Amino acid sequence: MDLVPLRSVPGAGLLPAPDQVVAAASNVAHKLLYGGVADLRPMPRTLIDDGTLREVYHYRPSGHVQEHGDPVLLVTPLAAPSSCYDLRRGCSLVEHFVTEGRPTYLVEYGEVSFRDRNLGMEHWVDEVVPSAIRAASEHAGGRPVHVIGWSLGGIFSLLTLADRRSGDLPVASLTVVGSPIDISLVPLLAPFRPLLNLFNGNGPITRGYQMLGGAPKPLVKWAFQLTAFQKLVTKPIALATHVDDREFLAQVEAVDHFTANMIAYPGRTFGQLYHRFAKGNQLASGTFELDDRTIDLGEITVPVLVFGGATDGIAPVPAVRAVVPLLTKSPEVRFEVVPGGHLGMLTGRAARTTTWLAMDEWITQWSTDNRATTPIGTNRKRRHSSAASRALGK
Repeated sequence: MDLVPLRSVPGAGLLPAPDQVVAAASNVAHKLLYGGVADLRPMPRTLIDDGTLREVYHYRPSGHVQEHGDPVLLVTPLAAPSSCYDLRRGCSLVEHFVTEGRPTYLVEYGEVSFRDRNLGMEHWVDEVVPSAIRAASEHAGGRPVHVIGWSLGGIFSLLTLADRRSGDLPVASLTVVGSPIDISLVPLLAPFRPLLNLFNGNGPITRGYQMLGGAPKPLVKWAFQLTAFQKLVTKPIALATHVDDREFLAQVEAVDHFTANMIAYPGRTFGQLYHRFAKGNQLASGTFELDDRTIDLGEITVPVLVFGGATDGIAPVPAVRAVVPLLTKSPEVRFEVVPGGHLGMLTGRAARTTTWLAMDEWITQWSTDNRATTPIGTNRKRRHSSAASRALGK
């Protein structure tokens, strides 16, 4: 029988401790018998509203827990499966909210196909996100909604709440997680930036997504993996040295499952993101040209909580923080740096005691029951001490 590499006991050379050997054997046996150690069962949910590339779900209360308070709506980014919010049992933001009795809703988009190639960003900003907000509010008894958007889901949410065309949406607060606003501050794109304008809008990338009708799933999966290339290369070593750590192995399995279920981008939307975000860096100025109008982030009038991941390569802290001075009409803007990369900051093991606690604190502060006693406009734009900051010793 081959020896399994394990983390050694300090001061004991390469010899693993007996409990490590037992844990490793248990994990290997569980992997062989059940195919893995992660509990990937999704939280139970019910479809309450749907439309073109729009499915709104309500997560059913757990056990004898009674729902109370304002609802939360989780906005999924394009191309990513909704498991970003429900990664695995024990590391699921959905599970956290449901267990706490928070009415929890999520909007996802289903499979994107070639027939959806003409759908642009305005479909999400004008129809998908506003409809999901209204559906969640109505299902929760007309209470205002705390919107939470990760990555592109955060950008869609920002644009929706800034757009005057959306009307008076029942929103209590907005939380933006890992959404890059100033693309010039993303080092990952620096080597490619000189090439973006080389072909004057008719380069191989443009011709490629026009021909394919968008960015296909295999390409999206490959691009996501490429952003964590160092982890991908060292993954076999990490697995071998943590074979006794069930939590570590479960997290790796869950992330692999998430990555394997990436979704395609519609062609027109991909083109808008490529030309206006990657090349034009429009949002850095706080405005965005969409269809026949200009959307100004300065028109957002709800409180906004913004998270940047300490080791996020896709949306580095400076690129995310750039949104703070643009939110000039928001009654309060709070910025937090939390542990983790692009996905880890949302649903990594450390998120349970940092990101999630800060969300709880924020939602409680801006909930209907507390709003009458919450001072509005006080110390606006200043970073406040929160559960996440205290957990990091800040």
